[in-house]
Amino acid sequence: MSTTEFLWYIPNQVNPGHRGEPVAVDHNSLDVLTAQAEALEDNGWHGALLGTGWGRPDTFTLATALAARTRTFEPLIAIRPGYWRPANFASAAATLDHLTGGRVRINIVSGQDNLAAYGDSEGDQAHRYARTKEFMRLVRRLWTAENVTFAGEHFSVTDSTVVPRPIVRGDRRHPKLYFGGASEAAERVAATEADVQLFWGEPIEGIAERIARLKALSLELDRDLPPLKFGLRITTLVRDTTEEAWRDAEAKVAQMARHQGLGWDDHNRKVAVGQKRLLDLHARGEVLDDNLYTAPGKFGGGGAGTTWLVGSARDVANSLEKYRALGIDTFVLSDTPYLNEIKRQGRHLLPLLRSVPADRDAQEIEPELVN
Repeated sequence: MSTTEFLWYIPNQVNPGHRGEPVAVDHNSLDVLTAQAEALEDNGWHGALLGTGWGRPDTFTLATALAARTRTFEPLIAIRPGYWRPANFASAAATLDHLTGGRVRINIVSGQDNLAAYGDSEGDQAHRYARTKEFMRLVRRLWTAENVTFAGEHFSVTDSTVVPRPIVRGDRRHPKLYFGGASEAAERVAATEADVQLFWGEPIEGIAERIARLKALSLELDRDLPPLKFGLRITTLVRDTTEEAWRDAEAKVAQMARHQGLGWDDHNRKVAVGQKRLLDLHARGEVLDDNLYTAPGKFGGGGAGTTWLVGSARDVANSLEKYRALGIDTFVLSDTPYLNEIKRQGRHLLPLLRSVPADRDAQEIEPELVN
């Protein structure tokens, strides 16, 4: 039976007011972000995704600082192959993993960014994902083998040994490689190279279809790694009652509409296939499945802020259980204000999800499981 993992999201933004977070001049100070990481430790979360992109604080530096100030917090560090050479990255990540006792997770990002600003030449989609595939395969070899010699289309190393080594613990031989993307090119990389494929908040039917396709691709492309696992990155708006949750959700969307989504979209909405899939959902209805709210995407929400699961802790837990029944075993959740919601959802949502076996069929959580 697989263990379900629950992570949060630390915004890692220069500008305040991200996705409805109260504006504060110290919003990205080390003390404020450490308080969030410590609250994650204290409220049942495994760690948090740290976003990346040119014009944001350096993700790896932030992850190192937060890891140094915490005990169990596991940063899911988003990085781009265009920012790093494979051997340099493999060494940096292995060092941080060694120093933290094996707390590092890595999210590989291949979507387009401001190439000219950081001097990249990643080219078109085919070139970008071919490079990502090579990067992931080489990094994994550098973490698990010594005296590596490799000559590829995009990268090469000769007699390369990374020291110190990542922490080996049970089946864990190195930090997990998480990956996203919904294009055909992205899915072929995930099917062969990723440890965990992350999805954004699509309806149950869409996630089920994508999982089936990725499993079939893994067989077709002769995946030589352990079976691909799956995760969900989504906004969860949880309140004491269903009615309160929907009032707050509608009020947030009304504010987004007034401000034209300012502070909500930190993704490139024009080109990403996965983002377009999310933005198209509101044409099918304002609420899909039981409580998947699509209106945020209509008024400026981007990425994980495009669709929200809305309701009481029981409502949202029931919905997440249905995703878990499909094979999702990693959840990356968030809502604002970030610190308050880390505590609220840690205390009221996570216990419901941990009360139910991970492999049971999706069905209503029984009332007696709710305190």
